[in-house]
Amino acid sequence: MSGPLGGLDPIAVRRAVEATLTEDLGRAGDITTAATIPASATARLVIAARQPGRLAGLQLAQAAFAALDPSIVFAAELVDGAKLAPGAVIARVEGPARPALSAERTALNFLGRLSGVATATAAYADRVAHTAAKICCTRKTTPGLRVFEKYAVRCGGGANHRFGLDDAILIKDNHIAVAGSIEAALDGAKAYIGHLVKIEIEVDTLEQLDRVIAHGGADVVLLDNMGPDLLREAVARVGGRMATEASGNVSLETVAAIAETGVDLISIGRITHSAPTLDLGLDVAVG
Repeated sequence: MSGPLGGLDPIAVRRAVEATLTEDLGRAGDITTAATIPASATARLVIAARQPGRLAGLQLAQAAFAALDPSIVFAAELVDGAKLAPGAVIARVEGPARPALSAERTALNFLGRLSGVATATAAYADRVAHTAAKICCTRKTTPGLRVFEKYAVRCGGGANHRFGLDDAILIKDNHIAVAGSIEAALDGAKAYIGHLVKIEIEVDTLEQLDRVIAHGGADVVLLDNMGPDLLREAVARVGGRMATEASGNVSLETVAAIAETGVDLISIGRITHSAPTLDLGLDVAVG
């Protein structure tokens, strides 16, 4: 069932699932299920795809059922990262009916949201598969779900950018403006960090890029809102001295041309902040 990099941190999964179930069950619990389903009833259920896509979030779905009743059997038929066709069986769920039905929406919300992110990422990754460029996410994630959405990006064939403000330095235009110059911002960053922390700096023009290179460069240069011709020239000027990342208004229609300029990375906020939820369903098993 585990997907890329062996899956998710079980502590993070448990906390997220418990918070979501608490939100859904409220003060009195699932009164619909309690009123209509005998306490002794059991159920056999199937989670299936209703549209094509890429799967992510199985651990969260399993944890939702287990949190309400550990005796519920969650048997995954696929693994995270798997391609989904309409009707594909994702998992089979069997056990006490009341907790299984009460956990349904939490399980599907996580699965649908993360599979949507994985599906959006895969669409971009497929468009650049003929190049060496990697599709990356950003910090434009759903509050509280970042670690899961970044995992879903990997399930879709993408790569992760920094997880937060504390794991890498990214000098953007506002930092440069307040610091006073590109050179001052780079000097401050290099004096502040330890040897394991990487530095990335954003530039909008080739002139700014030349200043970065002349001042010793960084680990990565973010080439913001540049068209293919400027990107190609920027990659040539960098000459492999830094990793190059393209960003800004990237779409499915433009991503291949951007990748073909030779950039190493293409960061896209919309694979997380605008990914539609994948339509999945949970139904009573027949037969």
